[in-house]
Amino acid sequence: MIKTTMILSKENKKTVEIDVAPNGKPLKYQDLNDKIHEIIQNGYERLILNNVCGQRFIAASLQGDFEIIINGIPGNDLGVFMDGPKIIVNGNCEDQMGNTMNDGFIIVDGDGGDVIGLSARGGKIYVKKDVGYRVGIHIKEYEHQYPIIIIGGTAGDFLGEYMAGGLIITLGLKFLPDGTIIENSHSICGGELGTGIHRGKIILRTEENLESKLGVGAKLFKLMEETKKEIEPYIKEFCEIFNIPFDLIGKKPLQVVKPISKRPFGGNYCGQYI
Repeated sequence: MIKTTMILSKENKKTVEIDVAPNGKPLKYQDLNDKIHEIIQNGYERLILNNVCGQRFIAASLQGDFEIIINGIPGNDLGVFMDGPKIIVNGNCEDQMGNTMNDGFIIVDGDGGDVIGLSARGGKIYVKKDVGYRVGIHIKEYEHQYPIIIIGGTAGDFLGEYMAGGLIITLGLKFLPDGTIIENSHSICGGELGTGIHRGKIILRTEENLESKLGVGAKLFKLMEETKKEIEPYIKEFCEIFNIPFDLIGKKPLQVVKPISKRPFGGNYCGQYI
């Protein structure tokens, strides 16, 4: 039996609060996820999860206008197949957050793990601090669906690997415990940047020479006014959420990585026939 507490939020949203580790014993992720789906079916609009400690697949396949606030560290595949809800993580997050997400909004007030946004088809993922490897791998866009990933700190190798659409922005900031925001001393990303990219773009706020970091199929471009206007609302929103002075962003240039072609590996697969 999972104990729940019903409360009324400041926004008058019907809210449920759950201690995910009662008496120090973490709930099984299957039981927790079953309870989450039951709560939504009962018409509640917000769920607060306290003491989260690695439970996987939280918010899997959830649809509609629903908010989950996570206090703790969720496990792999947070928001997998999600289509609409909003998740706020007050802490760090493990790997594959937003896996194949169709729509929705995930906000992480900390660090993110590897393979964030794997094959996401829409929605937004904002990570305040640093992320790991292969973030944004195979994100894709179609018609009105346009996935967006913004990273406040730095990223590891293979950022935007096999990217098939959407937008990734990396800002290269560092957040100190006292709330001070400074420039990150680490490189803004690892190697093999944009490997296999064939649609979409990666924006990196840095003065580094990124040529040596580019992967196969990726190329550096100048920031055009059209792109600047497109990305500015997302950056402003990110800054508002995490209390970052927007004027700080302009203190370093924005570099753009896009595909050389729509078929960077066309010559490797049946090239004599296609």
